[in-house]
Amino acid sequence: MCYDIKSQLESQLKHAKRYTPHLVPAILEDLKPYLEDWELDWHHTSGFAHPHLLIYTNDVFPEPVIAQWGLIPHWTKDKKSAESFWNHTLNARSETITEKPSFRDSAKTRRCVIVVDGFFEHHHHQNKTYPFYISRKDEQPINLAGLWSEWVDKETGELLKTFTILTTKGNDLLSKIHNNPKLDEPRMPVILSDDQIEDWLNIQKDLSELKSLFTPFDPDLLHAHSVHKLRGKDSIGNIEKATELVEYAELDIPSEIESN
Repeated sequence: MCYDIKSQLESQLKHAKRYTPHLVPAILEDLKPYLEDWELDWHHTSGFAHPHLLIYTNDVFPEPVIAQWGLIPHWTKDKKSAESFWNHTLNARSETITEKPSFRDSAKTRRCVIVVDGFFEHHHHQNKTYPFYISRKDEQPINLAGLWSEWVDKETGELLKTFTILTTKGNDLLSKIHNNPKLDEPRMPVILSDDQIEDWLNIQKDLSELKSLFTPFDPDLLHAHSVHKLRGKDSIGNIEKATELVEYAELDIPSEIESN
């Protein structure tokens, strides 16, 4: 699954800088009021904290919009119901997004891309979990396929944009790390190349035409290493050291992993 990420503001602005660099100063100016209250520069954040991120949606690409992690379907009745959804819609299995009521509307009309520096997965060993940070070997940002939604709180009139990250079967690299005993197989986020983004965001294309995008990402382009604890009392928090290499002598796999 993908519940923990690193996503610096610089990476989140990647496509705006690539396609509309002249708009970036205005985008940053518009973000100033939000940056006083919301953090957008993440060395580590968990989906369970429902952080704000810049995402790229199919309707205004390549301009980013602010959204919160944890998709709230547009038909959600009230805030209590919305809050109950959040922890269950951080990820969406790419194989079933057209079947699940929470995701099927967005799968047809509201697709998005979330840009991260890397993501974290946990390895289970002797009833303990050990976090690993996965990033590209070339240190380029990673494009994650997602779905987004808009929900209006009828009590306050507030409009919330929210998103979920798609997952697929884990590749050879993730199969060494992601061994959650509760899952039938290792999983990983759906990673898109820059050339695949246009196809993913094109809602004129039926998902049956896009199944090739959901194949596991090339493991030869990724690197993984164990890091500081991310959760509980030992959590290092949202600081730069969150992605530094930490070796655990008791681990049953190497502290640094690359595909064979």
